Amino acid sequence: MDAAAALERLRDISSQVRAAVIFERGGKVIGSTLAEEERAKQVAEEAEALLTAAEQRGEPTAKNEFAQLEAALQGGSVFVVRNGKHVIAATTPPEPTVGLVFYDLKSALRELEGPPSPPPRKREPAKRKPAPRKKKPDAKP
Repeated sequence: MDAAAALERLRDISSQVRAAVIFERGGKVIGSTLAEEERAKQVAEEAEALLTAAEQRGEPTAKNEFAQLEAALQGGSVFVVRNGKHVIAATTPPEPTVGLVFYDLKSALRELEGPPSPPPRKREPAKRKPAPRKKKPDAKP
C-alpha cells in the first residue's frame, strides 16, 4: 500500500487524527494529509527533532531509539510513531484516546510495508473412500 492510501485509511478509521505526515528518518516526506508540501516538510523536521531530543535524554547505556512518543499540549496532542525506517507524526484534539491513536498510527505504518502474508492454508484431511461392505456368509441375499 502506498502512503496516500495508508493515510486515507487512517483518516477513515481514526476520527481523532486531525493531520498526519509519514516520512523517513532524515525528513523525506512520503505522504501527508496537509495541503501544503512545505508545511508537511516542516512537520516532519519538527517531529524528527522531537524524537532526537527525547532519545538524547534517555539512559546512555540503553538503546535510545524511541518507538512512540506523545506530547500533550493544551490545544491538542502530537504523536510520533516509528516502525523501521518510516515515521508518522500526527496531531489530535485535546485529551485523545492515547492507546487507540497509537494503535491507528502503527496500523498505518504497517500498511506501508504491504499486506501481511496470508497464513498457510490448512490441508484438508484426506478423503477416505468407504470400504466396501462384505456380506456376512449367513446374510440373506
